[in-house]
Amino acid sequence: MEYQYAKRMAQLKASEIRELLKITEMPDIISFAGGLPAPELFPVEEIIEASRCVLQEDGRSALQYSTTEGYAPLRAWIADRVNKTRGTSLDEDNILITNGSQQALDLSGKVFLDEGDTVLCECPTYLAAISAFRAYGCRFNEVPTDDSGMIPEALEEILKSTGNVKLIYTIPDFQNPTGRSWSLERRRRLYELAVKYQVVVIEDDPYGELRFEGERLPAVKSFDQSGCVFYSGTFSKVFCPGYRIGWVAGDKEAIKKYVLVKQGTDLQCNTLAQREIVKWLELYDIDKHIEKLRAVYKKRRDITVSVMETAFPENVTFTRPQGGLFTWAVLPEYIDARELLKKSLERKVAFVPGGSFFPNGGHENTMRLNFSNMPEDRLADGLGRLGQVMLAF
Repeated sequence: MEYQYAKRMAQLKASEIRELLKITEMPDIISFAGGLPAPELFPVEEIIEASRCVLQEDGRSALQYSTTEGYAPLRAWIADRVNKTRGTSLDEDNILITNGSQQALDLSGKVFLDEGDTVLCECPTYLAAISAFRAYGCRFNEVPTDDSGMIPEALEEILKSTGNVKLIYTIPDFQNPTGRSWSLERRRRLYELAVKYQVVVIEDDPYGELRFEGERLPAVKSFDQSGCVFYSGTFSKVFCPGYRIGWVAGDKEAIKKYVLVKQGTDLQCNTLAQREIVKWLELYDIDKHIEKLRAVYKKRRDITVSVMETAFPENVTFTRPQGGLFTWAVLPEYIDARELLKKSLERKVAFVPGGSFFPNGGHENTMRLNFSNMPEDRLADGLGRLGQVMLAF
């Protein structure tokens, strides 16, 4: 049969990262490709105990359907946590539980985007956000970006001159893919411009808890007095990605719209997973757990930077993130990162070529490297091999 697909399908293609992960599951591959947490840090035994308690204490409710908004105690905990750590003023009715923060992006597209609308984003930006928004027929305008975030003068010029701008998408803390973080002044200025030009901001914050050094800065959402900022987060990077539990926080009336479109997508998130997370939070100390993550990831960041400084060619530049999971490298223009990947796979090393992080194409001489997933010895070995491939290119 010849299928008559929806027009939007012509704009969609397989995620480069998801396809790469099929390769990186091979045990002999040293992978810097996925944004994977370190599996040895998952609190497996503690989760077993939390799961036992949930099923023993209230198993029938935990195995039943639940509300679309999500488990109320979990929503209340999230609101309190974000208020304490990011300077916001949320309560549980500002929160919708989602299947990872990725679903929050997809629902944002459903709620706000019409075909032909424009999304403004950092340059480069998270490629799965590009995929989520592109499904709704939008166009992308890449805002010039430096080490402190979007350049405000450039952002305002684009807002002045571009029609149908509906969303500004950003990751202010330890951005995926670059690892950069926004300055306080840039965060405040983004909010001011969003209010001035009446544009919604989607603030994506998967990594904000994973700061190794420097001052923790408030979220853009903390400045929000108008309801234009929607803040998404997840348990995937600070707890366990397999639960697929994230959230979006925003104006209560707008969150009701998110609830409506989520009902048409999946009705609700996993009831048992939500309750197990709450029980774990009751039984154990998440701050202690996150400190353990920070210590390990900082060590791996330090090794990554040190090896890149010595093993990579001098004409390769890269970021030195203060937190998160990624560093970003810019190669000489004569090196195509996709061709480099083919050569590096021969040496059993994988990474993500950077071109996919630019919605309008180009920049093929860039690459994203994850440092959180590989043990220290394999991290150093793989980066050394990658440097050798570059030198021979």
